[in-house]
Amino acid sequence: MKTLSILLFSGIVAVGNVWAADGFLKVNAKPGRAGVFVDGKYVGPAKNYGSTRKYTLPEGEHEIRLSEPRYEDLTKKVTITGGKTTKLSEVMTASPLAQGPFGRIRVTNGDKYDAVYINNKFYGHIDEFDNFAQGILIPPGEYTVRIQPVTGNPVETKVTVTANQITFVKAKP
Repeated sequence: MKTLSILLFSGIVAVGNVWAADGFLKVNAKPGRAGVFVDGKYVGPAKNYGSTRKYTLPEGEHEIRLSEPRYEDLTKKVTITGGKTTKLSEVMTASPLAQGPFGRIRVTNGDKYDAVYINNKFYGHIDEFDNFAQGILIPPGEYTVRIQPVTGNPVETKVTVTANQITFVKAKP
């Protein structure tokens, strides 16, 4: 029985050490709809991880990129300490407004936090572009739209956008 207790205690201490290797990141970004990328991987919109939720990250240095199509991308390095919360607060710089005419891309049939890329540029998450009043205003032309789920394989579609028309893209085949 004494041996069993020591083994159980050792297991708890070992698991505690694994947990201690992770730290947390809170992001407060303006605009809140900016996409957060950790070491190049999209993890969700910034507004999800500001006040109550946080990203769990392994201890060490990480590159954080904030991306929003109407703003200049912002990249910062942060150091995560095990068991501690690191806070990142940033205000992004607005880009000049584009000139019309525009067509609209609407994305349907996906999970709300799946990332949407157009010609390899991050544009937001599906929840921003999936109903009658939403969409991505974009100049007419040919584009490659990629939907990148938080987990799983991306779906890529080539579309032609026409002025004053809505082009629908299905996130799942």
